[in-house]
Amino acid sequence: MPAPFRNLSKQPPRAGEAEALPTSQLGTATTVTGVLDTEGELQVHGSVVGRINAERLVLCRHGHVEGDIVARDVRIGGRLNGRVFALNVTLDDTADVSGRIFHNTVTVARGARFEGRMPWRPPSYFEALDQLPETRP
Repeated sequence: MPAPFRNLSKQPPRAGEAEALPTSQLGTATTVTGVLDTEGELQVHGSVVGRINAERLVLCRHGHVEGDIVARDVRIGGRLNGRVFALNVTLDDTADVSGRIFHNTVTVARGARFEGRMPWRPPSYFEALDQLPETRP
């Protein structure tokens, strides 16, 4: 299996440049169980039980994830029960998160709900991460 952060070695776009990523959507009536991989952006309106590996992930207002998220950029507006491993994380005002957010930068909107820990990590942590840490009981 490829490293979870296989895309982090790519240079991010320069300021003012938008990176055009292929976008996939998981609809509100859809539930996925298992590992979901994409080289682009994934917008989750439905439910995922398992791990998501993406370049960019958007967990929409009515979306739900039970598991780990591994991406360069993550925006959460829905419910998450699990861990996030991402350089940049944004919690919208509708976010409801329980778990851990391993990040380099995090933005939390007023009204977002968060229960857990947000350990800061340098960019080198994500580049050297070749497998996710085990969950402790």
